[in-house]
Amino acid sequence: MALVRLIRSIRRDVDTVFTHDPAAVSVIEVLLAYPGFHARQFHRLAHSLYNWKVPVLPRLISHISRFFTGIEIHPGAKIGEGFFIDHGMGVVIGETAEIGDNVMLYQGVTLGGTSMHKTKRHPTLGNGVVVGAGAHVIGAITIGDNVRIGSGSVVVKPVPPNCTVVGIPGRIVAKVDPSNGTLEKMPDPEAEAIHCLHKKITELERRLAKLEGRKPEDDGESPLGEDLPMASASSHDWV
Repeated sequence: MALVRLIRSIRRDVDTVFTHDPAAVSVIEVLLAYPGFHARQFHRLAHSLYNWKVPVLPRLISHISRFFTGIEIHPGAKIGEGFFIDHGMGVVIGETAEIGDNVMLYQGVTLGGTSMHKTKRHPTLGNGVVVGAGAHVIGAITIGDNVRIGSGSVVVKPVPPNCTVVGIPGRIVAKVDPSNGTLEKMPDPEAEAIHCLHKKITELERRLAKLEGRKPEDDGESPLGEDLPMASASSHDWV
């Protein structure tokens, strides 16, 4: 039965590649030329040996995997079904990281820790999470189901399910209502700051023009040609 489950799980890994990568042509190509798939299979073996308390060998297998794939997954990391790493180079997954089903990581992603103690110190990713290229998720935090993390983001606080996170530090910019699929855009503090600065500059220019006895040139429009969005300062949701 264990062998049957293993074969089914590997077949699901192959199917996941075709689901997420339109460039995939054939099963043979996936088996021979997809480093994310290779790293996943190396980790299967390393994780099993790690759970059996075999010394040294799990880390050696992980090291060999990194040499051939450019992906470093600690043998202690727990990974669910349907896991896919696209491109893969530079991905690092720490010892106590936990990854749910149908999770997708792009190149350069770090699931890192912040503590030197032998305790839970790496993130937990729920089901259906997508982490963009170069993003870093740091610490023993939980990322909810179906979260999207934008490229280059740094996430250091928990994220509720069905959200989109971008920026440094990461902040929630959108949330999907799973009951009806409605997308709710969250306030953008950067746009608000720019808007406030523009209003202040406009006011200062009008006061200066009044002191100089000339007519203000500014007509009150945004320098970008359109009004910038306003948001309540108390509604910022940082993660």
